[in-house]
Amino acid sequence: MAKKTSNSNRERKTGKKAVEKKPLVDPKTKNLIWTVITIIVLLIFFIVNNTRNEPEEGPYPPDYNPQQLNNSEN
Repeated sequence: MAKKTSNSNRERKTGKKAVEKKPLVDPKTKNLIWTVITIIVLLIFFIVNNTRNEPEEGPYPPDYNPQQLNNSEN
């Protein structure tokens, strides 16, 4: 009798092997680079925001009374 071969265990590949695409930059390094860039941009915005001159103080609103404010705190 002929031997029965199990084809379910073996995969038959025909044609050329698929070439794996290697990323240009390792994903861990890529994440680190984006994190550093994001932190630098946020740091620049923080510095620019806090080094600007504050606008001149304007007039008080029409119904503002500083004595009423002090009395409500006591």
